[in-house]
This record gives sequence, structure tokens and C-alpha cells, in this order.
Amino acid sequence: MKTITTPIIPSKPTFAKIKGTHELHKEAICVFAATGFFLDQDTYWKDEVVLRPACYHEFNEADVLMKSTPYFNWHQSPQKISFEETLIQFTTLFENIVDEQVKDNKVILPLSGGLDSRSQAAALLHLKKDVSSYSYQFKGGYPETKLAKSIAEVCKFSFQEYEIEKGYLWGVIEDLASINGCYSEFTHPRQMAIIDEYESMGNIFSLGHWGDVLFDEGASQELEAKDLLPLILKKVVKKGGMDLADSLWQVWELKGTFKSYLQKRTQTLLDEINIDHVGAKMRAFKSLYWAPRWTSTNLAVFSEKRPVSIPYYDNRMCEFICSVPEEYLAHRKLQIAYIKLRSKDLAKITWQDQKPYNLYNFHRNKSPHNLPYRVINKLQREANKLLGDPLIQRNWELQFLGTDNEQKLESYLFGPHLTKLIPAKIIEEMYQKFKSEDSVYYSHPVSMLLTLALKMQQVHGE
Repeated sequence: MKTITTPIIPSKPTFAKIKGTHELHKEAICVFAATGFFLDQDTYWKDEVVLRPACYHEFNEADVLMKSTPYFNWHQSPQKISFEETLIQFTTLFENIVDEQVKDNKVILPLSGGLDSRSQAAALLHLKKDVSSYSYQFKGGYPETKLAKSIAEVCKFSFQEYEIEKGYLWGVIEDLASINGCYSEFTHPRQMAIIDEYESMGNIFSLGHWGDVLFDEGASQELEAKDLLPLILKKVVKKGGMDLADSLWQVWELKGTFKSYLQKRTQTLLDEINIDHVGAKMRAFKSLYWAPRWTSTNLAVFSEKRPVSIPYYDNRMCEFICSVPEEYLAHRKLQIAYIKLRSKDLAKITWQDQKPYNLYNFHRNKSPHNLPYRVINKLQREANKLLGDPLIQRNWELQFLGTDNEQKLESYLFGPHLTKLIPAKIIEEMYQKFKSEDSVYYSHPVSMLLTLALKMQQVHGE
């Protein structure tokens, strides 16, 4: 009998067969349409699942999943320990994990203006690793690479900057569909735009995914347990996602309503988490369901070219988080203290989420201190609009807007594949609302329809 053990946060899905009929799992597809990821073990098919995290999975001789037994459950067991002692524990653990994962390989480090990649830069600098770093930004968007370049310069890492070009998606979309299996919409993995560059950069990726969830409060301390389900649904259901999911639910004549189905599924998963603290319970929920089925999906783009290492996914890091007092995790305190500890110069670089402030003065990012920056920033955006050069903030703006993009998009939406799953009337309705009513609100439904079109192309082998 075969047994597979899954990590606490898997970096890639492990698919398995279960007893059942090989037909499309339409309820699961509706959830995917609303949220952009499949929930729990769901896949496109009723006789196929993704193995749950942190379990021993037993299979029979026909490789059919028979039993899953958890070896780890998220919990909240805070130590009675000072912040300084916790920082020492984190520093030792984090740097040991990074060192073990990358060994003596040349490291490829994606950089941003946030804290996760900056904390990795601090660790890799302290460990004296050979690092090749890079960053990218949207063409016509916020200059993200400026902050990343500053981080690389402080660390003396080699650095390359890239610009995500308009319409890059159409040249790589079928490769991307093959890489991620159409388990994520296609406008999020910007790394696909430079996938051919990775092999020359180094031997292993060091990625900062999930640090922002583990090292922050999961939910406001004022939140009550009864408010957790509405908060989760508010966060996971994308703009326009409920509209598309409702339409599919009705046309497929599924039982009840989509809203009640999603609420019940989510509440059941929440009830399985035996944690009273609302913030810790939210963090556990995200780590069980968002990380493996949303964040991890497009890690396949990196691993297509080079192995990936993810310090914040390590089992020991997850176990450590359960022992840290919530007050030390709130507001990124540990990560900020770690970066300050290892490099004051890194801490002095602007924190993108708190711009124009850095890790020493971001507490001043409130009125009236930040008023001059906010006024100047708004005037610049308005001036760009008047000049016909608005700031690009979202990847879909580069991939869906404009004549050439529209032609490519429509060739998939109204081609021969998607209508085998979804009536043309729904496709036309969502697309016209995107074009004429509210492009921001309906960009997600259009992106999901595009993803489903590619999946149907795979299914029908054309």
C-alpha cells in the first residue's frame, strides 16, 4: 500500500483519484469562478482531488485514495516569552532554513518593495550567499523596480529590472495553461513574461511567499467569531465573481443557491479548525486553503525553470508561528525587527505599502504627516489622466485593453471550446459588461472565462 505525506503548506498540488464518476465538478467550478481558486480538495473532476496539507495519505493497489490522516493541526499555543527572545528564535530558525534550502547554489531572488523579499535579502546577505536579483513592473505602472534596485544595491547583489509589456500574455498563454493546469486565472503570474530569463540567472529560487500572512495579525482583534465567515467571503470572492458564479449555478441547474453552498462549505472548513482566537483561526484558514490552492498554483512557473525554495512554507516555520504570541505577529513586528537587526540600511529603504515611509518612520503614515505626499501623488495621477497616460495598476489592463488585445481575448472567449461548457449568452453578457459598464468590476469574470476556455481546449484535446 502506497503512502504520500504532504507538507503543512504544499508548494505544488498532488492530484489523486477517488471513487466516483469522471464528470465535471460543476459546484467546484462555480467556486473557482467566484474566487479564482478551487476550495479544499476540489478539482475540475468529481473523481479527482488534490491531497490535503499536513496529512498521511494511503492508497490502494489501484492508486485510489483510501484514507487521509492529519499529522499536524494548526493551533495557538503562545509561549510566555519576551519579544527579544522571540526575535532571536525567529532569526536562528529563518536563517537556518534559508541556509539549508539554498546550500551553495547561486540564488535567484525576486525583489519588491515589500517586507518578505527584503527579509530574505537580509538573510542571504548575512549568510554571504551568491545572489542574482531581479524585479519587474507594469509598463506605465508604479515604478516598483526602483525600491527593489535600492535593496539590491545595499546588499551588493547583481540586479536586473524588467517591464511587463502590453499583450505579453497571448504569446505564452497556452504554455501557462499547461504549466498551471488552468488552476489559476492567467492575468496574475507576471513571472511568465520573463520565464525565458530564469535559467541564466542562477540555480535555485528563494521565494518570500506567505510571509505577509504568517507574520501579521490574521484579523482585527476587535472581530468576533461570528464575523469571521462574512470576512472570509468578502476577501475571497472577487469583484464580479459572484455574478458569474450565480449565472453558472442557475444555467447548470444546481441545487439551492450558489451563495448558500459557498457559505456552508466555508463554514464547515472553519469549524474544523480548533482555535478560539479569531486572528489565529483566520491565519490557519488561509494557510490551509488559500496558500496551497491560490498562492502555490503559479509557483509552477518558477519551478518550470529552476527548483524553488520557500522559507515561510517550511514545516518548522509553521510550527513556530503557532507558538508566537499574537501581539508579536501583529503589524509585521517580527519581520521589521529582523530586518533592522541585520541591516539598518535595508530598513531605511521605503516600504512600498507605507510609501514614502520606511521601517523606522512608517508609524507617521497618517494625517497630517502624510498629507503632502497624498496630495502630490493624487495631482500626479490626475495629470496623467488628463494627458491620456493613466497609471497602469493591474495586469489585465495591459492584457485585455486595446484593439490587438481584444482580438486575442475574443478569439478564446468566442472560439469553439468555451461554449462546450458555458452558454454563449453568459459569455457575451459578461464580456459586454466588461467593455461597456465597469471594466474593473467585470475583469475577473472575463479572466475566469478565459481560463475556462483554455481548460476546455485541454479537455477536448484541440
